[in-house]
Amino acid sequence: MTDPRETRNLSCEQFQALLPELIGSGEDISLHPHMQTCALCRELVSELETIAEAARQLFPTVEPPDDLWQQIESAIPKEEQSSGDGVNSAEPAMKAAPTSTGKV
Repeated sequence: MTDPRETRNLSCEQFQALLPELIGSGEDISLHPHMQTCALCRELVSELETIAEAARQLFPTVEPPDDLWQQIESAIPKEEQSSGDGVNSAEPAMKAAPTSTGKV
């Protein structure tokens, strides 16, 4: 990240270019020196936070059923048995690669 002493005099354009990095870092953006002095960027970040919260509410976190892994594990042997020859039909048969002499 940039030295904090260098971030005091950022233009709005420079600060906004840093926003993805700042947001991704998990830092409290409100403590950034530019945010302390720039009402325009404080408003922008506030609007971005509102949009992000609205987006999170569109797709609430759904916990998978407790027995999901058990269902997946029990389905795997059934697929292998259903092919009849013990070979998983989802996997193509592998052929031996020819040697430099052309023989397998």
